[in-house]
Amino acid sequence: MKALIIEDEVLAAQSLQKLITEVAPDTEVIATLQSIEESVAWFDENPMPDLVFMDIHLADGSSFAIFEQVQITCPIIFTTAYDEYALKAFEVSSIDYLLKPINRNDLTRAMNKFNAFVGEKSNNNEAIDALLRQIGMKKSYKSCFLVPERDKLIPLATANIAYFYIDTKTVKAITLDEHTYYMSQTLDDIMLQLNPDDFFRANRQFIVSRKAVKDLTIWFGNKLSLNLTVKIPEQIIISKAKVSEFKNWFSK
Repeated sequence: MKALIIEDEVLAAQSLQKLITEVAPDTEVIATLQSIEESVAWFDENPMPDLVFMDIHLADGSSFAIFEQVQITCPIIFTTAYDEYALKAFEVSSIDYLLKPINRNDLTRAMNKFNAFVGEKSNNNEAIDALLRQIGMKKSYKSCFLVPERDKLIPLATANIAYFYIDTKTVKAITLDEHTYYMSQTLDDIMLQLNPDDFFRANRQFIVSRKAVKDLTIWFGNKLSLNLTVKIPEQIIISKAKVSEFKNWFSK
Protein backbone atom coordinates (compact mmCIF):
# COMPACT_ATOMS: atom_id res chain seq x y z
CA MET A 1 0.00 0.00 0.00
CA LYS A 2 1.26 3.48 -0.88
CA ALA A 3 0.75 6.34 1.59
CA LEU A 4 1.46 10.06 1.41
CA ILE A 5 2.29 12.30 4.39
CA ILE A 6 1.45 16.02 4.32
CA GLU A 7 3.07 17.56 7.40
CA ASP A 8 5.08 20.78 7.73
CA GLU A 9 6.92 19.80 10.93
CA VAL A 10 9.92 17.67 10.00
CA LEU A 11 10.17 15.87 13.34
CA ALA A 12 6.41 15.16 13.40
CA ALA A 13 6.60 13.73 9.86
CA GLN A 14 9.57 11.53 10.78
CA SER A 15 7.83 10.31 13.92
CA LEU A 16 4.65 9.49 12.00
CA GLN A 17 6.56 7.63 9.30
CA LYS A 18 8.33 5.57 11.96
CA LEU A 19 4.98 4.71 13.59
CA ILE A 20 3.49 3.75 10.22
CA THR A 21 6.41 1.40 9.62
CA GLU A 22 5.81 -0.25 12.99
CA VAL A 23 2.02 -0.47 12.80
CA ALA A 24 1.63 -1.22 9.07
CA PRO A 25 4.95 -2.56 7.74
CA ASP A 26 3.42 -3.24 4.31
CA THR A 27 2.81 0.50 3.85
CA GLU A 28 5.26 2.47 1.70
CA VAL A 29 5.43 6.21 2.38
CA ILE A 30 6.03 7.49 -1.15
CA ALA A 31 6.46 11.19 -0.31
CA THR A 32 6.40 13.71 2.52
CA LEU A 33 5.05 17.16 1.59
CA GLN A 34 5.16 20.32 3.68
CA SER A 35 2.82 22.89 2.13
CA ILE A 36 -0.43 23.49 0.27
CA GLU A 37 1.43 24.58 -2.87
CA GLU A 38 3.70 21.55 -2.84
CA SER A 39 0.77 19.20 -2.24
CA VAL A 40 -1.34 20.61 -5.08
CA ALA A 41 1.60 20.27 -7.48
CA TRP A 42 2.21 16.68 -6.34
CA PHE A 43 -1.41 15.59 -6.88
CA ASP A 44 -1.42 17.20 -10.33
CA GLU A 45 1.59 15.16 -11.43
CA ASN A 46 1.22 11.81 -9.63
CA PRO A 47 -1.28 8.93 -9.42
CA MET A 48 -3.57 8.91 -6.40
CA PRO A 49 -2.02 7.10 -3.39
CA ASP A 50 -3.96 4.53 -1.36
CA LEU A 51 -4.03 6.69 1.76
CA VAL A 52 -3.06 10.23 2.84
CA PHE A 53 -1.97 11.36 6.30
CA MET A 54 -2.67 15.10 6.35
CA ASP A 55 -1.89 17.72 8.97
CA ILE A 56 -4.67 20.32 9.04
CA HIS A 57 -2.43 23.28 9.94
CA LEU A 58 0.36 23.82 7.41
CA ALA A 59 2.85 26.67 7.23
CA ASP A 60 1.01 28.34 4.32
CA GLY A 61 -2.52 27.81 5.63
CA SER A 62 -5.22 25.22 6.27
CA SER A 63 -4.79 21.99 4.35
CA PHE A 64 -8.49 22.15 3.46
CA ALA A 65 -7.37 24.70 0.84
CA ILE A 66 -5.79 21.81 -1.06
CA PHE A 67 -9.27 20.48 -1.86
CA GLU A 68 -10.15 23.77 -3.56
CA GLN A 69 -7.55 23.04 -6.22
CA VAL A 70 -7.44 19.25 -6.62
CA GLN A 71 -9.84 16.37 -6.19
CA ILE A 72 -8.48 13.83 -3.72
CA THR A 73 -10.37 10.55 -4.09
CA CYS A 74 -8.42 8.34 -1.69
CA PRO A 75 -9.13 8.07 2.06
CA ILE A 76 -7.51 10.58 4.42
CA ILE A 77 -6.39 10.36 8.03
CA PHE A 78 -6.13 13.89 9.41
CA THR A 79 -3.66 14.87 12.12
CA THR A 80 -3.79 18.02 14.23
CA ALA A 81 -3.22 19.43 17.69
CA TYR A 82 -6.82 20.69 17.78
CA ASP A 83 -10.17 18.90 17.68
CA GLU A 84 -12.36 21.72 16.32
CA TYR A 85 -12.09 20.51 12.72
CA ALA A 86 -13.50 17.01 13.16
CA LEU A 87 -16.73 17.44 11.18
CA LYS A 88 -14.98 19.43 8.47
CA ALA A 89 -12.50 16.57 8.14
CA PHE A 90 -15.28 14.03 7.66
CA GLU A 91 -16.63 16.11 4.76
CA VAL A 92 -13.49 15.49 2.70
CA SER A 93 -13.09 11.72 2.73
CA SER A 94 -11.67 11.39 6.23
CA ILE A 95 -11.35 7.85 7.59
CA ASP A 96 -10.14 9.04 10.98
CA TYR A 97 -8.97 12.07 12.89
CA LEU A 98 -5.87 11.84 15.10
CA LEU A 99 -4.88 14.35 17.77
CA LYS A 100 -1.19 15.10 18.23
CA PRO A 101 0.99 13.79 19.68
CA ILE A 102 0.00 10.62 17.81
CA ASN A 103 0.65 7.39 19.65
CA ARG A 104 0.85 3.81 18.49
CA ASN A 105 -2.61 2.86 19.78
CA ASP A 106 -4.32 5.75 17.99
CA LEU A 107 -2.56 4.97 14.73
CA THR A 108 -3.39 1.28 15.05
CA ARG A 109 -7.06 2.16 15.51
CA ALA A 110 -6.98 4.42 12.44
CA MET A 111 -5.31 1.77 10.29
CA ASN A 112 -7.85 -0.82 11.44
CA LYS A 113 -10.63 1.53 10.33
CA PHE A 114 -8.91 2.00 7.00
CA ASN A 115 -8.59 -1.76 6.48
CA ALA A 116 -12.18 -2.39 7.54
CA PHE A 117 -13.81 0.28 5.40
CA VAL A 118 -11.54 0.31 2.36
CA GLY A 119 -10.82 -3.35 1.75
CA GLU A 120 -10.87 -5.17 -1.54
CA LYS A 121 -14.67 -5.30 -1.61
CA SER A 122 -15.26 -1.70 -0.57
CA ASN A 123 -14.63 1.54 -2.44
CA ASN A 124 -13.95 4.91 -0.87
CA ASN A 125 -17.48 6.30 -1.32
CA GLU A 126 -18.94 3.29 0.49
CA ALA A 127 -16.45 3.80 3.32
CA ILE A 128 -17.34 7.45 3.77
CA ASP A 129 -21.09 6.75 3.58
CA ALA A 130 -20.69 4.13 6.32
CA LEU A 131 -18.80 6.57 8.51
CA LEU A 132 -21.39 9.29 7.98
CA ARG A 133 -24.20 6.90 8.89
CA GLN A 134 -22.37 6.11 12.13
CA ILE A 135 -22.29 9.77 13.17
CA GLY A 136 -25.82 10.48 11.96
CA MET A 137 -24.89 12.51 8.90
CA LYS A 138 -26.28 10.63 5.92
CA LYS A 139 -24.64 11.99 2.82
CA SER A 140 -26.89 13.90 0.44
CA TYR A 141 -26.31 16.01 -2.65
CA LYS A 142 -27.60 19.35 -3.89
CA SER A 143 -30.43 19.32 -6.39
CA CYS A 144 -30.18 23.11 -6.80
CA PHE A 145 -28.24 26.16 -5.67
CA LEU A 146 -29.64 29.56 -4.78
CA VAL A 147 -27.78 32.08 -6.91
CA PRO A 148 -28.03 35.89 -7.17
CA GLU A 149 -29.58 37.46 -10.27
CA ARG A 150 -30.07 41.22 -10.14
CA ASP A 151 -32.02 41.86 -6.93
CA LYS A 152 -33.23 38.27 -6.47
CA LEU A 153 -32.05 34.81 -5.46
CA ILE A 154 -33.13 32.17 -7.94
CA PRO A 155 -32.91 28.36 -7.84
CA LEU A 156 -30.34 26.89 -10.22
CA ALA A 157 -30.92 23.17 -10.73
CA THR A 158 -27.73 21.10 -10.75
CA ALA A 159 -29.25 19.05 -13.58
CA ASN A 160 -29.06 22.15 -15.80
CA ILE A 161 -25.41 22.99 -15.06
CA ALA A 162 -22.80 22.17 -17.71
CA TYR A 163 -19.74 23.18 -15.72
CA PHE A 164 -18.32 25.36 -12.95
CA TYR A 165 -15.06 27.23 -13.36
CA ILE A 166 -12.84 29.84 -11.70
CA ASP A 167 -12.42 33.08 -13.63
CA THR A 168 -10.07 35.60 -11.96
CA LYS A 169 -10.89 34.22 -8.51
CA THR A 170 -14.63 34.25 -9.22
CA VAL A 171 -16.51 30.96 -9.46
CA LYS A 172 -19.10 30.81 -12.22
CA ALA A 173 -21.71 28.21 -13.15
CA ILE A 174 -22.50 27.79 -16.85
CA THR A 175 -25.75 26.09 -17.74
CA LEU A 176 -26.49 23.74 -20.64
CA ASP A 177 -28.22 26.65 -22.42
CA GLU A 178 -25.09 28.78 -21.82
CA HIS A 179 -26.32 31.17 -19.13
CA THR A 180 -23.74 32.33 -16.59
CA TYR A 181 -24.36 32.56 -12.83
CA TYR A 182 -21.99 33.73 -10.12
CA MET A 183 -21.35 31.45 -7.15
CA SER A 184 -20.33 32.54 -3.65
CA GLN A 185 -18.65 29.23 -2.80
CA THR A 186 -15.28 27.77 -3.70
CA LEU A 187 -14.99 24.94 -6.22
CA ASP A 188 -14.03 22.62 -3.37
CA ASP A 189 -17.16 23.47 -1.37
CA ILE A 190 -19.30 23.08 -4.49
CA MET A 191 -17.78 19.70 -5.37
CA LEU A 192 -18.58 18.37 -1.89
CA GLN A 193 -22.27 19.15 -2.53
CA LEU A 194 -22.47 17.55 -5.97
CA ASN A 195 -23.18 13.93 -6.78
CA PRO A 196 -19.79 12.53 -7.90
CA ASP A 197 -21.61 10.26 -10.35
CA ASP A 198 -22.76 13.37 -12.24
CA PHE A 199 -19.87 15.81 -11.82
CA PHE A 200 -16.07 15.49 -12.07
CA ARG A 201 -13.32 17.84 -10.85
CA ALA A 202 -11.32 17.99 -14.07
CA ASN A 203 -8.55 20.25 -12.76
CA ARG A 204 -8.01 23.32 -10.59
CA GLN A 205 -10.26 25.49 -12.75
CA PHE A 206 -13.14 23.21 -13.81
CA ILE A 207 -15.87 20.92 -12.50
CA VAL A 208 -17.71 19.35 -15.45
CA SER A 209 -21.09 17.67 -15.75
CA ARG A 210 -21.35 14.29 -17.43
CA LYS A 211 -24.25 15.66 -19.51
CA ALA A 212 -22.02 18.34 -21.02
CA VAL A 213 -19.15 16.11 -22.18
CA LYS A 214 -19.36 15.70 -25.95
CA ASP A 215 -16.15 13.77 -26.60
CA LEU A 216 -12.46 13.55 -25.69
CA THR A 217 -9.32 14.48 -27.57
CA ILE A 218 -6.10 12.61 -26.88
CA TRP A 219 -3.60 15.28 -25.83
CA PHE A 220 0.19 15.25 -25.76
CA GLY A 221 1.86 13.76 -22.69
CA ASN A 222 -0.91 11.13 -22.32
CA LYS A 223 -3.40 13.78 -21.22
CA LEU A 224 -6.99 14.30 -22.37
CA SER A 225 -8.75 17.42 -23.60
CA LEU A 226 -12.51 17.56 -22.94
CA ASN A 227 -14.87 18.82 -25.62
CA LEU A 228 -18.20 20.00 -24.22
CA THR A 229 -21.57 20.62 -25.82
CA VAL A 230 -21.30 24.28 -24.74
CA LYS A 231 -18.66 26.96 -25.24
CA ILE A 232 -15.74 27.01 -22.80
CA PRO A 233 -13.34 29.87 -22.02
CA GLU A 234 -10.24 27.66 -22.35
CA GLN A 235 -9.31 24.04 -23.01
CA ILE A 236 -10.17 21.64 -20.21
CA ILE A 237 -7.18 19.36 -19.77
CA ILE A 238 -7.21 16.15 -17.73
CA SER A 239 -3.71 15.46 -16.40
CA LYS A 240 -1.99 12.13 -17.07
CA ALA A 241 -2.41 11.21 -13.39
CA LYS A 242 -6.21 11.66 -13.57
CA VAL A 243 -6.91 10.13 -16.99
CA SER A 244 -7.69 6.66 -15.62
CA GLU A 245 -9.93 8.11 -12.91
CA PHE A 246 -11.82 10.21 -15.47
CA LYS A 247 -12.30 7.28 -17.86
CA ASN A 248 -13.68 5.13 -15.03
CA TRP A 249 -16.06 7.93 -14.05
CA PHE A 250 -17.22 8.69 -17.59
CA SER A 251 -17.76 5.05 -18.55
CA LYS A 252 -19.93 4.13 -15.54
